[in-house]
Amino acid sequence: MINQQVIPAISNFTDFKKFISLPLTYGILMNFQLAQLNDLVKIMKDNKKKVFIHSELIKGLSADEYGAIYLIQSLEVDGIISSKPKVIEICKKRGVIGVFRFFLKDSISLRQSLEMTEKLMPDYVEILPALSIEMIGEIRKHTNAKIWMGGLIKDKIQIQKCLSSGAVAITTSNSEFWTL
Repeated sequence: MINQQVIPAISNFTDFKKFISLPLTYGILMNFQLAQLNDLVKIMKDNKKKVFIHSELIKGLSADEYGAIYLIQSLEVDGIISSKPKVIEICKKRGVIGVFRFFLKDSISLRQSLEMTEKLMPDYVEILPALSIEMIGEIRKHTNAKIWMGGLIKDKIQIQKCLSSGAVAITTSNSEFWTL
């Protein structure tokens, strides 16, 4: 169980250093190069941090099940965020947290995402954009997964709305919100 309401999405070295200095446990690495991950993961683990990788936003990493196997076996990450069902299946098989990420663009994308969520039964789903808080109730009807919200978060009020609407956490790259 992840007990952290704001999960930093870290995409540069300045934010990485800030995250390491904060009393937060979970962080998401994204927009780094594959060659940088080994050192970044080691620093995080040495600082008692839990490492999530957004597999589709790492330069040079294949965003498929083979990339996931590399992250799990070679880097021993704690979780992977992906919109690819095969990646989430690998996570489940290997005992790693898989966060199924989907974007709500219209009713068709909602239906397709819910169907896939029912089939995958992930522990967590990340819904983008966070402006979709009205859909949390509908999503809850189709899954027992805990809900994260992310994308386009612009202020503390929006974070509170996401949490009070049923999300257990929000993800954000805006470091101003990491210590709420």
